[in-house]
Amino acid sequence: MVDAVSASCLLIGYAGQMHTYSSKPSIAHRFRGFLPVIVDVETSGLDAKVNALLEIAAVIVRMDGQGYLHTARTLAHHVQPFPGARLDQASMAINGIDPDHPFRFAVSEYEALSTIFQSVRREIRETGCTRAILVGHNAFFDLSFLNAAVGRSQIKRNPFHPFSSFDTVSLAGLMYGQTVLSRALWEAGISWNERDAHSAIYDAERTAELFCQIVNRWKDMGGWETGMNRPG
Repeated sequence: MVDAVSASCLLIGYAGQMHTYSSKPSIAHRFRGFLPVIVDVETSGLDAKVNALLEIAAVIVRMDGQGYLHTARTLAHHVQPFPGARLDQASMAINGIDPDHPFRFAVSEYEALSTIFQSVRREIRETGCTRAILVGHNAFFDLSFLNAAVGRSQIKRNPFHPFSSFDTVSLAGLMYGQTVLSRALWEAGISWNERDAHSAIYDAERTAELFCQIVNRWKDMGGWETGMNRPG
């Protein structure tokens, strides 16, 4: 948990659009117009309809001139539970979040998502992508809470695809034979501290490192040629 993040947001499309041939590595070409954004949420339970979104972090990744992915920026907020949200004690015990802590400096779902979405939309424009796609470890969970909060907040311009996602559970299972995040990171040679786990920022940044490493390793194995950027 990082108190400085609580006070303010940290600095850190639609696929199918035709792209021109290019020999220059491009994240837009790599993922058929999608901009992968790694997202992690901490919640008060497992049901996106009734449990609260308490933390959200999003990591922007960028592609260098050699076609390798690297983490670039992290955006994060502590979030106020929506009125009437159910707080399941078992879940709260795992993430250790006290929604009433005076130093959380939590913001509404609308403010948290609007701020993050603004930065994501800017990244989409700057990279020539057409839409963001959520990357997560058990991505369906993060996407369900994101979509539920979007609905409650009545946000009209959601940059994320509403149902498609990249799941590092499947990717790590394929690449390393591991599906648990901590074990997959160990196999990938990425550090993991159990004491820092279940913080949206920490989990999102470790998941982003894992995603980048898997994509980059696949490239080194010949799975994607930077000079063969084909139309979507």
